[in-house]
Amino acid sequence: MAGMPDLREVTVGTGAGLDTADMVLNIGPQHPSTHGVLRLRLVLDGERVISCEPIVGYMHRGAEKLFEVRDYRQIIVLANRHDWLSAFSNELGVALAVERLMGIEVPDRAVWLRMALAELNRVLNHLMFLGSYPLEIGAITPVFYAFRERETLQAVMEEASGGRMHYMFNRVGGLKEEVPAGWTRRAREAIGEVRRRLPDLDNLIRRNEIFLARTVGVGVLTASQAAAYGASGPVGRASGLDFDLRRDDPYLAYGELSVPVVTRTAGDCHSRFEVLLDQVYVSLDLAQECLDRVDRLTGPVNVRLPKVVKAPEGHTYAWTENPLGINGYYLVSRGEKTPWRMKLRTASYANVQALTTLLPGCLVPDLIAILGSMFFVVGDIDK
Repeated sequence: MAGMPDLREVTVGTGAGLDTADMVLNIGPQHPSTHGVLRLRLVLDGERVISCEPIVGYMHRGAEKLFEVRDYRQIIVLANRHDWLSAFSNELGVALAVERLMGIEVPDRAVWLRMALAELNRVLNHLMFLGSYPLEIGAITPVFYAFRERETLQAVMEEASGGRMHYMFNRVGGLKEEVPAGWTRRAREAIGEVRRRLPDLDNLIRRNEIFLARTVGVGVLTASQAAAYGASGPVGRASGLDFDLRRDDPYLAYGELSVPVVTRTAGDCHSRFEVLLDQVYVSLDLAQECLDRVDRLTGPVNVRLPKVVKAPEGHTYAWTENPLGINGYYLVSRGEKTPWRMKLRTASYANVQALTTLLPGCLVPDLIAILGSMFFVVGDIDK
């Protein structure tokens, strides 16, 4: 028709037919989707991310330098807090490093109790992300199911240690004290209750059409990229890195257990979520197996130590499979009651660096889905 434009010449897309300028956008350091004070400096072309620079350090408390002016008992209370969702596991890493340097052999009952509590702590960590991640991309209901299960297990952890988040139950040489009478039975009952109700959360979200549309094929991290960044834990295993220290370099008594390692190969947001979810089932089984073993063991749960603990001169490295990935403590001693140096290697710090590869090319709405799927704690980045 005369005077009408030729529709074949109309193009669709960001800035189609227009000269556009890139925009710099800061997400954070205070932002609902950043899990804390993380800042992302983005360069955008319309709604598409051109580049991403994660800027960390806003929460830096100088934990490593504080380690150097605290004695070996006091360090535990600091290490407990860098990943506040994995406090028991953090304590455990410090205790193992000091025990290794001092040549301390921990009683069997303490070893198996440590493993049971570490697996329960792993479940608590994962449930937090299983509830909060769907929330970040618009699914409100799952967080209520996740917190119901968390409260069931929190009651068990609190009864044993007296703490809800910062347990302070590990000591150099074992545990603070014996668990209350009947605790292992109540812990098994809590595990059974959570195992029975977990499908409520699983069925609600795993195959939800909207959740699948937001996560499948989004934020793909290949196995080679994951390895290059040192990604570990659920993030690394979702990309196909079949590596778990509990199986591949056992500590405590994990070598006596058969530890199933949950992996996926797609490396996208949904794979990371699925690994986290399936890992909960595995950890519940492992915790119950450890509790069964505890009931067959008697004896002390710690070793008597001198009033002033001094590690001999030397150095050691202790790494553990924390809920978010590999956590390591490199301890250097000059024979004093405080470490000369303690270097902390955290899972979140390595995992978050992959955002520089994952985010370019995605749209801003997908950015939130990708960011949440990296399952990090900012204190674990800033140390």
